[in-house]
Amino acid sequence: MIQSDLDLFDAHPQQLAAHTTLLPGFALAELEPLLDALRPVLRAAPFRHMQTPGGLRMAVALSNCGALGWVSDASGYRYSATDPVSGKPWPALPRVLVELASRAAAQAGFDGFVADACLINHYLPGTRLSLHQDRDEQDYAHPIVSISLGLPAVFLFGGLQRSDRTRRIPLNHGDVLVWGGEDRLRFHGVLPIKPGVHPRMGERRINLTLRKAG
Repeated sequence: MIQSDLDLFDAHPQQLAAHTTLLPGFALAELEPLLDALRPVLRAAPFRHMQTPGGLRMAVALSNCGALGWVSDASGYRYSATDPVSGKPWPALPRVLVELASRAAAQAGFDGFVADACLINHYLPGTRLSLHQDRDEQDYAHPIVSISLGLPAVFLFGGLQRSDRTRRIPLNHGDVLVWGGEDRLRFHGVLPIKPGVHPRMGERRINLTLRKAG
């Protein structure tokens, strides 16, 4: 069962469901190396708004790094080894991200996790992410590791059906959320980001989700 939202303000790891763990502030110790590693990635593959298979413009701007990158267009949702805009391979996945994700996954009970893909989402105030499942990866045995930077967000964490009740989980700068196992295909999303200015990241939220996609 998912814990009460009020419990999430505790600085200690929070077991939110059977195989879902929130690690408050876990990424803060690696913040500057992480940001240094992201800058060349985003210069090589800038944020862009992709289209859904139905032709709608996605509200969240995104980029990727790693051997595979998640893309969306008229042909569907999928992973691709190349950036559809430049035609070049995605930037390499920085070691600091791989190691951070591996440590977070191990603390959440998923030993041996080595990410090969990182989806980077860019949220501005008012941007939201609708409920969805992460099901484009080849093997659901591996967890998802999600790193939050910048403005706070409210993460919607549901069940295995879109109609299942969702819980609201506050996510703050530096928090890492890990889910897998029986929770791997839970529906999840993000409520509209509230206006604000983060002292380090400005008027934005950046979310990095590390996966084993191939």
